[in-house]
Amino acid sequence: MDFRFEPMTLEHGQEAMGIFNYYVENSYAAYFENRLPNDFFGKFLEMTKDYPAYVMKNNSTGKVVGFCFLKAHSPLPVFKHTAEITYFIEKDEVGKGLGKEALNLLEEEGRVMGIKQILASISSYNEQSIKFHRKNGFLECGRFLNIGKKNGNIFDVVWMEKEIGA
Repeated sequence: MDFRFEPMTLEHGQEAMGIFNYYVENSYAAYFENRLPNDFFGKFLEMTKDYPAYVMKNNSTGKVVGFCFLKAHSPLPVFKHTAEITYFIEKDEVGKGLGKEALNLLEEEGRVMGIKQILASISSYNEQSIKFHRKNGFLECGRFLNIGKKNGNIFDVVWMEKEIGA
C-alpha cells in the first residue's frame, strides 16, 4: 500500500475513532467494552502532547488507515526516558507492513527525544500483537495476571519492552 504519515490532529478524530472503536467492539486490543464518542480523540491528543503521534493515510484515497503514538509511561521525571507505544490499524490493512513502518518511525523519533525504553501493554488475548512485538525486538518483561475483564472474560496484561537507546 502506498501511504504516508501525517501528524495526528483533531481533524483526524472521526476516522481514527472509527478504527479504534472497531477494536473496542471486536477484540481485546483496546481496553474498553463500549464504543467511545469521537470527542474521546481529544484524550489521545492530550496524552501525546510533546510526543510523536501520527495518522497513516492511504495516498490514493486520503483515508486514514491507522494511527500511532508514543506517550509518557509516567509523569515522574525519573521515567522521562521511557515511553509507551500504541498503534491501531484498519482491520483490512493489518499484515501489510504498516505496523512495522509505524514502529520504525516512533523508535527513530523516540531516540531523537532521548527515549531509551519503549513499553507495550498488550492483552494476553491479543496473540497477534504479542507475536508482532516479539518479532520486532520486544521482550516480555512482566505480566499482571487476571487483572482485566472485558465482555465477561478475564485476561492478563502482558508488558513488553524494547531498548532503543544506550
